[in-house]
Amino acid sequence: MSAFQQTPTQRVLVTGGTGFIGTALVNELLNAGHHVTLYSRKPDAAIAHFNGNGNVSAFARWDELASDAQIDAVINLAGSPVVGPRWSNARKQVLLASRVGTTEGLMSWITRATHKPAVLINGSAIGYYGCRGDEALDESAGTQDEFMSELCQRWEAAACQAEAFGVRVLRLRLGLVFCSKSDRGGALPKLIAPYYFGLGGRIGDGRQVMSWVHRDDVIAVIARAIGDTSMRGAYNLTAPEAPTQAQFASAVGQALHRPTLLVTPACVINTLAGEMGALFTKGQRVVPTRLLAAGYTFKYPDLASALKAYVSE
Repeated sequence: MSAFQQTPTQRVLVTGGTGFIGTALVNELLNAGHHVTLYSRKPDAAIAHFNGNGNVSAFARWDELASDAQIDAVINLAGSPVVGPRWSNARKQVLLASRVGTTEGLMSWITRATHKPAVLINGSAIGYYGCRGDEALDESAGTQDEFMSELCQRWEAAACQAEAFGVRVLRLRLGLVFCSKSDRGGALPKLIAPYYFGLGGRIGDGRQVMSWVHRDDVIAVIARAIGDTSMRGAYNLTAPEAPTQAQFASAVGQALHRPTLLVTPACVINTLAGEMGALFTKGQRVVPTRLLAAGYTFKYPDLASALKAYVSE
């Protein structure tokens, strides 16, 4: 059953709709009978991505979206992958443009829209808080002087401009996103792959905390956010249980029946990846305080449940 099955029929604008989270999200919207408009650099390919479903339309430039377009909700997931090439100045500009630039384009449409969307759900990341070790971080935690923190701050600030037009804005700060094996994509297959060859193990001292969330929970929270008008502001979208990297390595090794003897020095990761290496060698213990207080029940609350679902496929 689609997470959106109980939501009244909506006209939803999605950016990043052909990405890892976006594809699953749009499919669930379509399965529940909603109408989806995609912002994409390749509109024809985006429509084909969903088999030419008649409830999907797409556009490539914000000035192509009519001022009188009837959009009820916006889900903003656009962004080039953070994990990839080293963060040179040029690469940082690409990451900023794909998130902040896209969101500013969205704001240009909302400014002139005669029918304002009721809600904007903006996908952000726990990088907002910077790398803070074992410190428990709820939504009130501050920021750091780091690129990922700056990126998320600017991204969220751009989205918050919609509030001036009466749009309810949610900023979802996602951890590493896991999924089922059959779905592919996301962080889990990349993290698990070395273990199949007996190359898994600790990175550095292994004490860095891995805050993660399953894609099913991401989509369920988005579905709830569209209908629940009490939800607004920042929400940490991470599973309640966040293991250390050493605990993750041990759990994966046990689940796959593989050794976890390899130790990769943190200096090797930092040398190879540069500034981006902090994503692997430092940790963040991010707590979903507001979601838990709102009564949300995670489908995958701990690593054991996510690994069991992954390995059993």
